[in-house]
Amino acid sequence: MTTGTTLVIGATGTTGSRTAARLTATGYRVKAASRHATPVPGAEPVAFDWYDHATHTAALDGVDRIYLIPPLGDSNPAAIMLPFLRQARAAGVHRAVLLSSSAIPEGGPAVGTVHQALPGIFEQWAVLRPSWFMQNFTGTHAHAVTIREEGNIWTAADSGRVGFVDVEDITAVAVRALTDQHAPNTDLVLTGPEALSYDDIATIITEVTGRPVAHQRLSYEQMRDRLTAQMPMEFAAMLAGMDRAIAEGAEDRITDTVQRLTGRPPRTFRALAAREMR
Repeated sequence: MTTGTTLVIGATGTTGSRTAARLTATGYRVKAASRHATPVPGAEPVAFDWYDHATHTAALDGVDRIYLIPPLGDSNPAAIMLPFLRQARAAGVHRAVLLSSSAIPEGGPAVGTVHQALPGIFEQWAVLRPSWFMQNFTGTHAHAVTIREEGNIWTAADSGRVGFVDVEDITAVAVRALTDQHAPNTDLVLTGPEALSYDDIATIITEVTGRPVAHQRLSYEQMRDRLTAQMPMEFAAMLAGMDRAIAEGAEDRITDTVQRLTGRPPRTFRALAAREMR
């Protein structure tokens, strides 16, 4: 049991909320950081905005480890994250766990630059590089909305396969990376137990829910333009490019990381669909 406090950035988000809940449920002290210091059961709420330096010092007070969610939609997060991380180290933080992506290697674009810098700032660290979230097809996420409203999933991924991973498995690994006596001090590529195409995903959702769902294939340019209506063009182009990489086989892999770190196999997409999409 750690005697310190973990700052969970993005504590109301998809992985942050679950990480904060798991930590507090097992007796760890948590400062739950969000823009409006939203109350989180069992945690101390604290205001935090990546772009408001005035919130950083108070958020770091008394903290010895951090779960890092990069600022959403920022194609150059290093510009704001690296000064904060150096401030965190000076304030006494000794372990940092960064949420990145399987699609972004160390030194790659966006958060890849932060990944590259992390070991030079903290002696204890880990970078979580999950594949695409299974939960992208549930709740208020874009795919979930078009599934409900149109019965469609739109991508530029063609027939490429992805090792979709359950957010609950990402969270379980995050907690181990934050609390184990020895930090991983490496990057961890996280996948589910099987690689699936978006056609496979559509078929499983159809079978589980009884509602017809189809995968609609777009070109890179069509996907980029579709996303540009929802976000800055540079970020939309990066996401569309990730779909194109999927089409070329970049995400057609599975790893044993969840099994190794948690002691149990990763959850399947069919199980997720049965749990959250009926």
